[in-house]
Amino acid sequence: MSSQRLTQTQKMLQKLSPQQILLMKLLQIPTMELSSRIKEEIEENPALEEKENEVVEDEIHNDEDNDFDDNQDYDNDDYDPLSDFDDYMQDDDDDDAAYKLRTNNYSPDDERYEAPISNEESFQDILIQQLGYRNLDEKKYKIGTYIIGNLDDSGYLSRPISGIIDDLLFTQNLDVSEEEVTEVLHIIQDFDPAGVGATNLQECLLIQLRRLQDENDEDDIDYTLPIIIIEQYFSEFTKKHYDKIVKKSGISERQFRAALKEILKLNPKPGGTVGGSQRSNYVIPDFTIYNNCGKLELTLNSRNAPELHVNKDYVDMLNNFAKQKNNKSNKEAINFVKNKIESAKWFIEAVKQRHNTLYVTMEAIMNYQKEYFLTGDETKLKPMILKDISEKVGLDISTISRVANSKYVQTAYGTFSLKSFFSESLTNDDGEEVSTREIKKILMDCIEQEDKSKPLTDDVLTQILKEKGYNIARRTIAKYREQLDIPVARLRKEL
Repeated sequence: MSSQRLTQTQKMLQKLSPQQILLMKLLQIPTMELSSRIKEEIEENPALEEKENEVVEDEIHNDEDNDFDDNQDYDNDDYDPLSDFDDYMQDDDDDDAAYKLRTNNYSPDDERYEAPISNEESFQDILIQQLGYRNLDEKKYKIGTYIIGNLDDSGYLSRPISGIIDDLLFTQNLDVSEEEVTEVLHIIQDFDPAGVGATNLQECLLIQLRRLQDENDEDDIDYTLPIIIIEQYFSEFTKKHYDKIVKKSGISERQFRAALKEILKLNPKPGGTVGGSQRSNYVIPDFTIYNNCGKLELTLNSRNAPELHVNKDYVDMLNNFAKQKNNKSNKEAINFVKNKIESAKWFIEAVKQRHNTLYVTMEAIMNYQKEYFLTGDETKLKPMILKDISEKVGLDISTISRVANSKYVQTAYGTFSLKSFFSESLTNDDGEEVSTREIKKILMDCIEQEDKSKPLTDDVLTQILKEKGYNIARRTIAKYREQLDIPVARLRKEL
C-alpha cells in the first residue's frame, strides 16, 4: 500500500482581473448599450455620478481638524484617503471583504447579456387585447391566450394543434378538443394584422387575399385569380415557374402579371409589423470620418466618452470617517464607502480605456483603408484581417474583434459596420491581392444589371469574373452570392 505524501509544484496561470473583464465587456457593446450600461452602474453604485459641475474626482477637504498625524503631509495632492484606511481595515481578521458580500455564479469567461426593457406594447399584447373584444367564454379565452403565446415572431403558429391540446391538459388541466382549438384559431386568424395565426406561408397569403376579396368595394380589382394561384399552384409559385402556372391555368400572361402584382403586395410576415416585434434599422454610428480637402479626420461619438466622476458626498463622507479613525464601530461603514469609491474609479477608468481603444483601432482601420474612405469606391478596399490591425495598434486580436463587434462608422458614402471592412484576399491574374469584398461588389453589379427575364446563373457569373481577371470556382461564386443574400438565378426571374 503506497503512502501518501505532499508535493510542491509550480505552474503559470493567466487570470484576468475584474478591471480587465469589465473593459472587455464594455468594448464589445455599441454606443446605445453603453449609455444603458452606465445608467445601470450609476443606479447600483451611488458613489458614481455623471459629471455636471466642476468637481475634482479625489477632492479631499484637509482642514486643520482633519490632521490624524502631525507628521503626515495631508496637503499633498497625491494623498488618497483609500490608501490611508488600508492598514486600519486590515487590523482584524474578521474583515468582510467585498467579494464575500456579493453573489456571482458566473465565471470570468462567461458573457452576460442584459435584456433591454421595452415600454411599447408587444405583438402578443395587441392580439390579446383583440381577443378580449370577442364574446368568448373562459375556456375559449384560455385557449386563445395560449395560442397567441405560441405564435412566433413572424406571426405563425408552428406548433401542431395536437401539441396545443396536450399542453393545455398538462399545464392548465384544461381538457379541449381539436374542434375547439381550431375554432379559436380561426377567430385569431381574423385579427389584425391580416395573416396572423397562419400555420404556413400559403395559409398566410390566402387569409390576406380572402379578406381583401371580402372588403373590396372596387369592381376593377378581382382577387379570384390570385387566390387560385396561391391555392392550386403554390409550389410552382414559390419556385418561380411562372410559365408552368400560365400553361396549367390557361390564363394569359397579362392576367398572370396583374395577379402577381397583387400577390406581391401581401405581407409574408405579419408578426413583424406591429408592437415590439418590429425591429428598427436605425443605428447610431460610433465613429464619423470626414474628408477635409483630401485629409481624413476621425471623431468618436461623444456618447462613448461620458464625463463621470466620484460622488463628492462620498469623498466627504470618507473624510468625516477619517476624523474618527480610531472608532471601530465605523468599520462597516468605512468598508462600504471604500468599496463603492474603488468600484466607481474602476468603472471610470474602464470607460476611458474603452474610448482610447476604440479610437486607436478605428484610426488604424481608417489609415489602412485610406483610398476607400477618400473615394468611396469599394474596389479600392484592401484585403484586411483582424491580425493586420492588431499588429498596427499592438492589441490582441480578440480585442480588435470586440471593437469591431456591433460598431458602425459614418462616412460621406453611408454608414457601415466595422466588420464589413474586414475581408480575406484573393489573387487575380496579374498576381495582385484583391479583397473578397471587391469580388462581391462586382457580383452585385452584374446581378443588378442582368436581364431579370433571363437572370445570370452561377456558371455565367463565374465566366464573367474570369474575363475580368478573377479566376474563381463556381462554388465560391455560390458562397459569395449566399453571403450577399442573393437567391439563385431561378428565384430572381421576373416576367
